[in-house]
Amino acid sequence: LGLDMEELEEIEEDAGLGNGGLGRLAACFLDSMATLGLAAYGYGIRYEYGIFNQKIRDGWQVEEADDWLRHGNPWEKARPEYMLPVHFYGRVEHAATGAKWVDTQVVLALPYDTPVPGYMNNTVNTMRLWSARAPNDFNLRDFNVGDYIQAVLDRNLAENISRVLYPNDNFFEGKELRLKQEYFVVAATLQDIIRRFKASKFGSTDSVRTVFDSFPDQVAIQLNDTHPAMAIPELMRIFVDIEKLPWNKAWDITKQTFAYTNHTVLPEALERWPVDLVEKLLPRHLQIIYEINQRHLDHISSLFPNDVDRLRRMSLIEEGGTKRINMAHLCIVGSHAVNGVAKIHSEIVKTQVFEDFAALEPEKFQNKTNGITPRRWLLLCNPGLAELIAEKIGEDYVRDLSQLTKLHEFVDDDLFIREVAKVKQENKVKFALYLEKEYKVKINPSSMFDVHVKRIHEYKRQLMNCLHIITMYNRIRRDPAKLFVPRTVIIGGKAAPGYHMAKMIIKLINAVAQVVNNDPVVGSKLKVIFLENYRVSLAEKVIPATDLSEQISTAGTEASGTGNMKFMLNGALTIGTMDGANVEMAEEAGEENLFIFGMRVEDVTELDREGYNAQEYYDRLPELKQAIDQIKSGFFSPKDPDLFKDVVNMLFHHDRFKVFADYEAYVTCQEKVSELYLNSKAWTKMVIRNIAAAGKFSSDRTIKEYARDIWHVEPSDLKIPPPNEPRDAAEDKTPNGTAA
Repeated sequence: LGLDMEELEEIEEDAGLGNGGLGRLAACFLDSMATLGLAAYGYGIRYEYGIFNQKIRDGWQVEEADDWLRHGNPWEKARPEYMLPVHFYGRVEHAATGAKWVDTQVVLALPYDTPVPGYMNNTVNTMRLWSARAPNDFNLRDFNVGDYIQAVLDRNLAENISRVLYPNDNFFEGKELRLKQEYFVVAATLQDIIRRFKASKFGSTDSVRTVFDSFPDQVAIQLNDTHPAMAIPELMRIFVDIEKLPWNKAWDITKQTFAYTNHTVLPEALERWPVDLVEKLLPRHLQIIYEINQRHLDHISSLFPNDVDRLRRMSLIEEGGTKRINMAHLCIVGSHAVNGVAKIHSEIVKTQVFEDFAALEPEKFQNKTNGITPRRWLLLCNPGLAELIAEKIGEDYVRDLSQLTKLHEFVDDDLFIREVAKVKQENKVKFALYLEKEYKVKINPSSMFDVHVKRIHEYKRQLMNCLHIITMYNRIRRDPAKLFVPRTVIIGGKAAPGYHMAKMIIKLINAVAQVVNNDPVVGSKLKVIFLENYRVSLAEKVIPATDLSEQISTAGTEASGTGNMKFMLNGALTIGTMDGANVEMAEEAGEENLFIFGMRVEDVTELDREGYNAQEYYDRLPELKQAIDQIKSGFFSPKDPDLFKDVVNMLFHHDRFKVFADYEAYVTCQEKVSELYLNSKAWTKMVIRNIAAAGKFSSDRTIKEYARDIWHVEPSDLKIPPPNEPRDAAEDKTPNGTAA
């Protein structure tokens, strides 16, 4: 047709229906489940407006609505025939037949299906996203005053449920609309699952078993963090109130059905819904949660008589001030399996955050280290590297990433070393051209591309990177003749619109960039770029071009991280703390093949015990003092010298993430990075060792572990015959008794 495929791909909008790692992990999981031939569904909300588009104006983040559906979405298919009602508000009537939830407001959930193809196996799964619709009699059925126009306009109130994604990453905002969203997706999805179960041969009644005895054998539901936690009381409501199952039987089936993945240990991220809000919006669910809690606490009392403090710690209800429901506790009690997302994180979950629960049922707690799909994060985004690998070890590694270990044989192969370096250089040139086009800055493609892209958060310590940039800048100015390994530092990511400190961090990075990039003494030795509107499609461009990956969270704060894995697979080296999956990356590649620095979890704990005193680092480290003094004095904000006083004040007086404590180790480690970068061959050999060790971090491996240890299903590598092949011929190849 004379069209350019790349040009077409650029036009298509990202479906930015998540905030960061959590949503992107779900997308990788869907790809792996389809590729492994699992009969799996991804359920979520079809937000009309996804994560905001970020504009940088005068160094500040400005948000714009992400009207991603403006030109339509060709991949989705509306399924009005499966539309379902979801109830809110109302009251509970108790009768001899049981509880009835009455006088509710109804919102309709309209499903949109998006196909999820497996890799070259003719399997296509479904992602089903719900959109909120007002029923046609909305506001018209109640003996109303006859304001028909207003009644129709008020349909928006119901349809607002799926209007917009809450843009917080690792932060809980207890808003009524957010709770509505959480219940909306849960209620629609459970009805859909039960409809499908009843329609299948397993849902049929026979003389012995009740209809739902086989439910946990046929259905597994994985809770992606606590956001869908209301599924637990909702399934209980369906079983007890509607299907009339006895409580104990309903609870047993519910527990066997659900499993819960914890994604964060930051206290401000844990969902704690006010009881009075839940009582207003979902009165029957509150009663069920109270009943679950009562039985839970009775059980603990029987095991630990008179231990009132244990009861307080383990209750689903937090007393004191406003009563709140601890959704993580609800998920643990209502699930048969609980997992963290990296070894170190799962240990912290077991020994610190939920230690009482783990002491009670240690067998419930597991680890499932996160992974990424090599289809998107290697084949699609880095075809040059993917092909180079295929030439050496064949193409099978795409479905079995553990085969990357075969690359160890070529770590001393001079030709291979040169070709790996050449692919990286080509990716850097291509990205440099993109940056020049978008940002009008001239980039030196032979400089080290030092990249820090992720959501902006204090725990991820973009500020520490910023202090290193200032330190490099000061060193160049102090001795311009001295050899300096040229760097292009690229930082990108969105700050939650209400997160003041994160927005100040963006402004600071841009203010520093302004000074550094326009200092003639520095020239092309050091350039700083803040990448606007970081998103999946931009990650696919920057990651293959990266030399150094920044993974520098305070030890014990990043549950896993998945960007770290993408960089490793794409031939970048990692500078990082012993946090999240970095620990396992170092374990796989050998610690000597990563640039590991800074406090370990034990050191952080110890520092907390003795008390972190930022001032003492400032007094002891002249380069740190100089950098902070420059920020404080307005060197980077001459028009407004006090601009960054909040940032400086935080670093001295309430820095929970101890930037100063790791600063010296970080700078020293960065010197080692520069030193190795001078030796292109040694650098590239380390790159090859990293790629060869990246196999563990395929989401295929992660999903196989969930399937085996939690869902109890078998992956199938049967290639379903294509539709053009006659079915009877295909059936001869299928072994007897194969069930999806």
